[in-house]
Amino acid sequence: MSIVNREYGAEQPYWPLGPFKVRLPLVHYRLETPEIIQGLIMFVVGLAMIPLLENYLGMPYEAALAFTFVAGLGYILPALLGVPLVPGWITPAIPVVLLYLKGFEPGPEAIKAMFALQIEVTLIFLILGVTRLGSKLVDIIPNSLKAGIIIGAGIAALMGELKTGGRVDATPISLLIGAIVSAYILFSLSFKNVVNASPLAKRIANFGMVPGMVIAMLIGWGTGEYAMPDIQWGITQPDFALMWHYLTFSIGFPGWDVFLLAIPTAIIAYVIAFGDIIVGFTLVKRIDHLREDEKIDSSVDRVHLVTALRNLLHAFFAPWPGLAGPLWTAAHATVAERYAMGRKAMDSIYSGGGTFWLTGLVALFILPLVTLFKPVLPIALSLTLILTAYICVMVGMEQLKNPTERGVAGIVAVTLAMPDPKSTVYAVVIGLVLYFLIERPKLFGKHDPDDEVIFADEKSSEKERTETA
Repeated sequence: MSIVNREYGAEQPYWPLGPFKVRLPLVHYRLETPEIIQGLIMFVVGLAMIPLLENYLGMPYEAALAFTFVAGLGYILPALLGVPLVPGWITPAIPVVLLYLKGFEPGPEAIKAMFALQIEVTLIFLILGVTRLGSKLVDIIPNSLKAGIIIGAGIAALMGELKTGGRVDATPISLLIGAIVSAYILFSLSFKNVVNASPLAKRIANFGMVPGMVIAMLIGWGTGEYAMPDIQWGITQPDFALMWHYLTFSIGFPGWDVFLLAIPTAIIAYVIAFGDIIVGFTLVKRIDHLREDEKIDSSVDRVHLVTALRNLLHAFFAPWPGLAGPLWTAAHATVAERYAMGRKAMDSIYSGGGTFWLTGLVALFILPLVTLFKPVLPIALSLTLILTAYICVMVGMEQLKNPTERGVAGIVAVTLAMPDPKSTVYAVVIGLVLYFLIERPKLFGKHDPDDEVIFADEKSSEKERTETA
């Protein structure tokens, strides 16, 4: 239970703090049991960044583990400051970031390069949040371009797993079965009918993708696709003193040439993150009308400001190849699905997301859990990417209103998913050109943005159906 309770139809109680709305666990929202259990398992996704920190930034495991604690502090900021989205990385941008880091020697050079990139991402989010241009972009950017970016990011995430040498290729049994189980529990219409009739199925549904992940891990261990864990007891002891030697305070700051090299990657990362924001609030809108008991403040500008704070935290104290993104799509979808079940299932959208990452931060200190999941860290990341791909395609398709938008969005999506570091820039340019040439009823001058373009054959088909009727 929380100290302050929400009146029916009102916004969840908070303390105002400038542009933020501060909400504390047990004060402004209750802790949710299903999210506690999910957090104790799903925190392993954050640990999956450790191999990238070791390989690309050249740091030892102990320092990389300390970085994950800094990331854990960043994960709790959105729910604390009034953002109704479950945060994560800018996951589809990871391949582009790694390609950028390959141009630098692992160690001080790569860390400086990562600092430059993260500072630039911080500035983009901060400027757009302070000037409120971030919320205006939602309306200014053509619908087909927004949807195309979302769909393309999903395709890119999926192709990274399915490609030759990808994780599905290396461990097909555990990941495919885990993905199927997770997708069935989260999205299946038949399972929703079972949930309505079975209390057991409803309890399983409360845990989102956790059942699928647990099954994937058990199968991975059983089939030998993953090594058995070496469980240790006690409290995790990250080496923060060692971590300090891998920060810019110790190794120095990058030169202006590095900042210039980082600009294209920073822009690409923001474009993808912007798509995540659209996906996140689309998922909120899909379930908001089902919960008249709570008014959700969907401030895009606040998302920008909080994401800027998280990237700033990372830049100075834990340069992070995943970057700090506004949305963990799979986890947010799980919270949204439970939120839609009513107030008894989840008191507030903030209690779900807040409980999830608060538990995840505590779990980082539980050494038996960290050592238990250490061999199967890739499973958590792969399932997240696969489910993210499905959600991105689903939400992106929902945004499209007519055949013309679907055609332009399809071209944008395919271009974005190409294995080229400049594919995102190409996709944006192509999307804008096609929008002006194909979608606008008038190439020049004012027009109604809601006008739909219907091809001649569709007009004739409609006429024939009318005459037949």
